Amino acid sequence: KANLDTLKSMRNPRDPALLHQWEKLLRELMEDCKCPLPCMTDQPKATDLDKKRWQLRSLLLQELAQKAKEAQPRDMVATVEGWLYRLNAVLPEPQMNLPDVMIWLMSRDQRVAYAQVPAHTILFSPTGTRHSGRFCGKTQTLFLQYPEGEGKKDALPAQLRVCLWLGNVTDSKDLQLLRQGEVVVSAETVSGYENQAKYKDQWGQQWLQHCPSFSDVMGHKALPREDFKEPQGWHWQGPWTAEPQRRLLLDTDINKSQVLEEVYENEHRDATGAWVPAAIPNTDANGEPVEARENVKCPQGWHVKKKWAVELSHAVDGEGWEYGVGIPPSGLPQVWNSVEKTYYSCRRRRWARVRYRDHGRLSHEQETLSFLQLVRGRLDTAGWEYGIFGSKFHLNPQPQSRFRRRRWHRRLAPNKVKGIAPIFLLEGSLSLDMKQQAKREGDTVSSTRRLDGIRSSGRAPPEITQPPNLPFIYCVFNKPHYYQLFCYIYQARNLMSNHIQTFQAPFVRLVFLNHSQCTQTLKSSAAPTWAQTLIFQHVLLYENPQDTKESPPFVVLELWQRDPQGNESLWGRSTWSPVVWLDVQNRILPPMRWHPLVKGLEEEEGEILASCELILETEVLGEGQLPILSVPWKNGIYILPKSIQPKLRKMAIEMLVWGLRNMKQVRSPRLLVECWEESVQTEPIRDFQTNPNFTQSALFLTLYMPADEAFALPLVLKVVDNQDFGQETVVGQANVDSLEPYYCDPWAEDYTPPRPPMLSVKKYQELLGYLYEKFWFKSSKAEDEHDQEVDWWSKLFWATGDAPQALKYKYKEYHTLKVYDCELEAVPAFQGLQDFCQTFKLYQERPKLDSPVVGEFKGQFRVYPFPENPEAPKPPRQFLPWPKKEDFPQQCLVRVYVVQAVNLQPQDTNGLCDPYVILKLGETKLGNRDKYQPNTVDPIFGVMFEMSCTIPLEKDLEIQLYDFDLFSPDDKIGTTVIDLENRLLSGFGARCGLSKSYCQSGPFSWRDQMPPSLLLEHHAKQKGLPPPVFSPEDDSVFYNGKKFRLQSFELKPPTARFLGSKKERLALYLLHTQGLVPEHVETRTLYSDSQPGIDQGKVQMWVDIFPKKLGPPGPPFNIRPRKPRRYELRCIIWKTAHVDLKENSLSTEKMSDIYVKGWLFGLEKDVQKTDVHYHSLTGEGIFNWRFIFTLDYLAAEQACVLSQKDYVWSLDPTVVKFPARLIVQIWDNNIISADAFLGVLELDLSDMPLPARHAKLCSVRMMDADPKWPHFLQYKHCSLFKMKTVSGWWPCQVLDGGKWRLSGKVKMTLEILTEKEALIKAAGRGQSEPNQYPTLHPPLRTHTLFMWFRSPIARFIHVFWKRYRFKIIAISIILLIGLLLFNFIYSAPNYLAMSWVKPELRLNAPIQIYAKIINSLNTSNANSSNLTTPHQNLESTTGHQLKLLQGHINHL
Repeated sequence: KANLDTLKSMRNPRDPALLHQWEKLLRELMEDCKCPLPCMTDQPKATDLDKKRWQLRSLLLQELAQKAKEAQPRDMVATVEGWLYRLNAVLPEPQMNLPDVMIWLMSRDQRVAYAQVPAHTILFSPTGTRHSGRFCGKTQTLFLQYPEGEGKKDALPAQLRVCLWLGNVTDSKDLQLLRQGEVVVSAETVSGYENQAKYKDQWGQQWLQHCPSFSDVMGHKALPREDFKEPQGWHWQGPWTAEPQRRLLLDTDINKSQVLEEVYENEHRDATGAWVPAAIPNTDANGEPVEARENVKCPQGWHVKKKWAVELSHAVDGEGWEYGVGIPPSGLPQVWNSVEKTYYSCRRRRWARVRYRDHGRLSHEQETLSFLQLVRGRLDTAGWEYGIFGSKFHLNPQPQSRFRRRRWHRRLAPNKVKGIAPIFLLEGSLSLDMKQQAKREGDTVSSTRRLDGIRSSGRAPPEITQPPNLPFIYCVFNKPHYYQLFCYIYQARNLMSNHIQTFQAPFVRLVFLNHSQCTQTLKSSAAPTWAQTLIFQHVLLYENPQDTKESPPFVVLELWQRDPQGNESLWGRSTWSPVVWLDVQNRILPPMRWHPLVKGLEEEEGEILASCELILETEVLGEGQLPILSVPWKNGIYILPKSIQPKLRKMAIEMLVWGLRNMKQVRSPRLLVECWEESVQTEPIRDFQTNPNFTQSALFLTLYMPADEAFALPLVLKVVDNQDFGQETVVGQANVDSLEPYYCDPWAEDYTPPRPPMLSVKKYQELLGYLYEKFWFKSSKAEDEHDQEVDWWSKLFWATGDAPQALKYKYKEYHTLKVYDCELEAVPAFQGLQDFCQTFKLYQERPKLDSPVVGEFKGQFRVYPFPENPEAPKPPRQFLPWPKKEDFPQQCLVRVYVVQAVNLQPQDTNGLCDPYVILKLGETKLGNRDKYQPNTVDPIFGVMFEMSCTIPLEKDLEIQLYDFDLFSPDDKIGTTVIDLENRLLSGFGARCGLSKSYCQSGPFSWRDQMPPSLLLEHHAKQKGLPPPVFSPEDDSVFYNGKKFRLQSFELKPPTARFLGSKKERLALYLLHTQGLVPEHVETRTLYSDSQPGIDQGKVQMWVDIFPKKLGPPGPPFNIRPRKPRRYELRCIIWKTAHVDLKENSLSTEKMSDIYVKGWLFGLEKDVQKTDVHYHSLTGEGIFNWRFIFTLDYLAAEQACVLSQKDYVWSLDPTVVKFPARLIVQIWDNNIISADAFLGVLELDLSDMPLPARHAKLCSVRMMDADPKWPHFLQYKHCSLFKMKTVSGWWPCQVLDGGKWRLSGKVKMTLEILTEKEALIKAAGRGQSEPNQYPTLHPPLRTHTLFMWFRSPIARFIHVFWKRYRFKIIAISIILLIGLLLFNFIYSAPNYLAMSWVKPELRLNAPIQIYAKIINSLNTSNANSSNLTTPHQNLESTTGHQLKLLQGHINHL
């Protein structure tokens, strides 16, 4: 924060120390952030909140260290303030913490002022210095403040230099608060006073009445010295000694350079009426006796320049006497008069002289001793002080003194105690024994009451002070240190434009510790410049110089004003630390910085340019050249050294004077501009009511002013009006406090001076405008003749990201707009729309408390160096003269689009409001009270207002939001004001936002008066560029020295509808690169006069301004709120399948009584149910049932709209939007117990999955909201409002164990019909009439009681199969395996025998051969080799036999 304050004070961006300070801030921030915080996870007593906050703080430090490492020197102050804000957000400790340390300033047992020290700043940690508090064991400056409601306003009671340490006593072993000096502990505070009384010029204790001989400071408690014992860890050092209070030993003139001494000479009338010396001839102003002026000697270290003289400047006669009537018992008059009367009995006159201190004649030690009265040799050596209780005591006895006392004290010395600091053993160490104290109080109770009764005569008795239980601890410094303070004060300026405009007789009072000085008092000025140095010599500090360097005392600069009556008032106070130089050889004059001026706890109201340095006086300082010799002396004051004096340079100030606005009761005003001692003025405005612009456009002024931008002098703008009889009156004033933003380089190549916009067209352009109006919409149709896919609200939702995912438009990138979350003037890129001329609010010269604005001045400034050599080339003028302002006043058509409001302040008891819009522009007022939006704080208005006005006579557009009330007057919610003139004059094209595309028709048609090519031509002329040259051959344009082609902006030919020609599209692309205001919606904050500065909500809107000289505008946008369309949803429940079975039948099998119910989300009152399908054993249910729901659907937002009254007595219905979602649930009907839930199906009608054709294809994966499958494997979704009808199977789910699982399937047909189609195709609910489209027949259901008689075998098999299916399957598999094994065992011997024996065929037995062949074919193909013989001679015989065998086969 200290580095940030230094960074803020550097206003000059070219200051070489700026980058160094930025690097220093980043370096120290990274070093601090890299130091780890104490780990909380290992602490046994740390709570969960401690651990979480430790993690949060650690992550924040890591993030800040990374950001500091990557930070660039841009927007430095804003960046660091953001970091500091985040650090402050995690700094407070929400849990119980250590209480703060309170330091009270006491006076007569009353608390006068206090200082509050946070405990964490002085807390000690044994881990190290970095873990301890910032000021732990260090000297710091504390500013005391009065308790609330007490003390003087805006005054500082005092400041303290303290050194505090807070920690565990066991950690105080090496405690050392002082680097220099000695800590002395004495029992003097409570050791009491020895009291004596005087009787017949003799002092003694026997004359005391009702007062103990040894008592406390008030004389109430008896405190003998013998009752005090040395505390633990301490021992007595030396005997009891008597010494007066130290406050009486100090000189009252300590640290003063000059003192005014005064003595009053008193006389009274004798019996003859002559004036003779009074009984007490010499007194002070209060009548207390003092020494005669002849006996008053000048103390050591002082000298007197003039002798005693009678003071004649007061209300006295010619000889200095003032008279009065003496009033007993004191005999002093209460009122003194300057005229002598015969009945006056007393008179007095005042003798005075000034005593000056000798700074150079005494050494440091002698000068320190001169502050003590002990060296004067006229004090009582016994240590007595004289007076009475309840009044001041003095060291010098007076003739009327009847009571005296002296303080006894005894010094304590610490023992060698290990482990802790001995000073902490003193607490409670001097308390008296309670039994002895109670006994002593009982003996003296009666006398104390009598003594209090005597003292209470005329006033209440003072509070009895209990004796403290801690000895008096003080520090003894043998060698103090002296410093010299140099404060360089240059200038102050005002930052609050609505406060005082001119400082009346300003002067600066510098306060440093107990020293103060004032600058010279200047004349009334808007920016007082003192250029003065205040010097404090021989400033005494007892601290160690190193402690002073690390934490120097604060310097307080107070800016005061003095009115003509001589009353002084504080305007602001600034506090900072001076630069400390311990070695003068390394001294460098500190640069002057801007320091904030704050009044009380308010925000910064001004700033002062100053710097301070504190120099230690050493022997080297005396040998070399003194620093004071480097400060010039002129006209009786020290001025600034030459090295830090601002260098003057001849500068030129050009002023664009455009006009005055909103000034009432003025006739012929003129503008007077003052800068230092130079001034320039305009010609009066002759006819202010019809044209408030100045006839001349620019003013020019040259003067010598500081070359450094940070020291630039302010400008004072005064509006002077010519009244009757030639009287001139200042009716308004404004201060331009800083000219730094207006510095420019007129020779820069890329610099362009501001120029006014072109608000008229030439003759041929008027013809083009006529044709433009005639044929613009020749191909367009009325918007309601065809159904547009999108509207203006679609553009808004695309920009805000609120558009539903299913609402897709492939040409969306051609039609976009910008939504600003602030006012258009607050967008940094548009310079507040004051690039051409700025608006300066005019206030009264001496504003009242509320400081009303009396008008506005519109103008601009440019400041640049001007050559001093007359022969040198002069820079070009920035504001060219415009002798004719034919474009102003300008007739304009204004269209105001009010879209919606957000977060309005509730005005009704139900926390809502009924807002409506009222527009005011000049005398025009638009809006309808009846068109309010009921019961909402986020109303959607969607209205467009169109009006005509004359700018600048009617330039302030006021948008007001009211709350509709039926009986009471409507409440104003808030107001926002738009300056239409700034938008019209701005070079950013704010009068009409630039659309993204150039459409000749359709829902997004071009609405500006000029096509893009003409807009580009006007923009080039305003920037001082040649007009663009279009080339139709290659679709290019030559602009600003470059050639641009259409192909570089359109990579592919556009396919969107209604787009304009290539020339206009190219010009529009080029305009978008010029930083102009795009088509937008701005968010403006509403404010109320009853709660100034508090956000009352926001309104989203935009304004289009069309000068009538530019031709007719395009068609307005239709932003009316979308109206929902009524639909009828028909849902036919055909059947269910695979539904979970919940109940057990008589045969102990699972079954359910299934029915289905459904409703639309948000319309839960219209719940419909099917009939019950009883005793479903398979989870199947047949219904053939129709649900019919009516809904109002908003297709563009994919939401249903419900408008209904909250209560019967409600005046207006409340509109609620909710998604179009169908909910279907399957239930198990129970007669006795509650119905059991079986499953649910939720379908978003605008984005629902396509149903499955068969129940087997239906699965839970169809309902995955975020499927993990590839795109080509995902289930397709559709919108019922587009498909109109869908039919198929959908899955029902149930939550089981935290996961959704399939619990059934339902077959439905969904059909959506418009209201008109529903009337044509009428159908009834359920199976009631009209039962059509389609006709639903009752389902054929067999009752469960007769199912056993119809198919007993099937039911028996079904029951056994369902109960023993696993056992049946297992037994079947075992039997099959056993059969195969038996067949194998039975056939194995035959196979083996045939394989081993191989019998031969018989040739003469064909039948046997046939049998063998048949057997061999039945057994194996491998045995076919048995038909052949190994003998070759049998081949013919065998062939013959085979023929015979073939015949037998055929026969068979």
